[in-house]
Amino acid sequence: MDLIGFLLIGLVAGWIATNLMRGSGMGLGGNLVVGVVGAFIGGFLFRLIGFAAVGLIGHLITATVGAMTLLYVVQILKKA
Repeated sequence: MDLIGFLLIGLVAGWIATNLMRGSGMGLGGNLVVGVVGAFIGGFLFRLIGFAAVGLIGHLITATVGAMTLLYVVQILKKA
């Protein structure tokens, strides 16, 4: 996947994850960072359980799950 496509999927995944986990977006930059980091986390987690992302929708789901995982861990660390 090219860099622009990766960043666009990260941006959309970050937006979806922040809306599902917190109820409001974090801004363009925040959504992009959460989505891109989430894409790496999601890819790692999906490979651990034996799944592989295929196509645009697969990559978007993987990045969104990873971004939601990242936000969940951040929320837990903020409480501690």
